Amino acid sequence: MDLKLELIVLPVSDVDRAKAFYEKAGFRLDLDVDASEDWRAVHFTPPGSECSIIFGTGLTAAAPGSTQGLYLVVSDIEEARAELTGRGIEVSEVFHDAHGVLYHGHDAGDVTHQLPGQKRLAGPHPDRATYCSYATFSDPDGNGWVLQEITQRFPGR
Repeated sequence: MDLKLELIVLPVSDVDRAKAFYEKAGFRLDLDVDASEDWRAVHFTPPGSECSIIFGTGLTAAAPGSTQGLYLVVSDIEEARAELTGRGIEVSEVFHDAHGVLYHGHDAGDVTHQLPGQKRLAGPHPDRATYCSYATFSDPDGNGWVLQEITQRFPGR
């Protein structure tokens, strides 16, 4: 049985502001349905992704900005960062984690989500090891995204 992650619901405070942000970031607008003043759904897909995001009115009771650690896999971290910043998206500098291949931390507004002892080191991983270089950005509500460079997948992926 295949179980494919298809859609992630993002909590946002201003649907039109979030829509403008994701359009600016280069995500593809798939749907914008306004069924009533109490229900609206806006659906976007990141370039090359099979998983999409949806946000709107009447979709979730979660607090705006509470979704963190949304990974976007890229083959070249510096190129991806340059493209996003060229589109006007504020993206962190490229960094790597001192202790492993999965960075769990994210800065969102005034909150830093990191595990004890976790430390960002400037620049891509010194060996450009796959799964080890990152950059982060947030949408206007603080929902947190992580760019992760993967040049060679683990077996079975």
